[in-house]
Amino acid sequence: MFLSENYRKIASDGIWNNNIVFGQNLALCPLLAVTGTATNGLGMGLATLVVITASNGLISLTRHLIPSEIRIPIFVLLIAALVTLVDILMNAWAHELYKVLGLFIALIVTNCALLGRAEAFASKQPVKESLWDGLMMGLGFTLVLVALGAVREISSAGTLFAHASVLLGESFRFLEVTVISDYKGFLLMALPPGGFIMLAFLIVGKRLIDQKLAQRKVPAEVLTPAIID
Repeated sequence: MFLSENYRKIASDGIWNNNIVFGQNLALCPLLAVTGTATNGLGMGLATLVVITASNGLISLTRHLIPSEIRIPIFVLLIAALVTLVDILMNAWAHELYKVLGLFIALIVTNCALLGRAEAFASKQPVKESLWDGLMMGLGFTLVLVALGAVREISSAGTLFAHASVLLGESFRFLEVTVISDYKGFLLMALPPGGFIMLAFLIVGKRLIDQKLAQRKVPAEVLTPAIID
């Protein structure tokens, strides 16, 4: 079953065009802090995905009951309640990952992207579209976290998804890969400056791809200089 044009646009915006990191330049603090490995990035991304999807759906469902004058405080309270629930569940069911991510789970509340989607989209759209928007925004954010974590982990330790079975559960053991055997490591990539460097490369790469895609959409006659007799 094919998605409608509206759903496809929401998906492309969330994953690529209006990506939380690449398009909005938000959530950079957790992005740089927890992406020392791809496993940490995946865990943080999934937690954020659950919160933003649930908050979008809940806010859309109750949008007609929330007075416009106090909507922002109510949005924050709803998001905080969901983050607290996710924090408790991760502590109970993914305790090792919970210990690694630590305070950054609770700081999902301060992620401006969640409040931004609540105000700009969920408070104005039906529940299904709001849930889809939250899912796509969360997925786009997760992909960036995993991509940045993967590049940093490979360059710093020569592994990929190290300790996934410990942090995420035994079912994730298949993700653990040794990319470079007997690798001595590159410490800079494991430190915050390495995160800034690799994020810059990812942003540049995304913009170069966008430029290439934009050039393909330009009609051939525009790109071909006119011949003057």
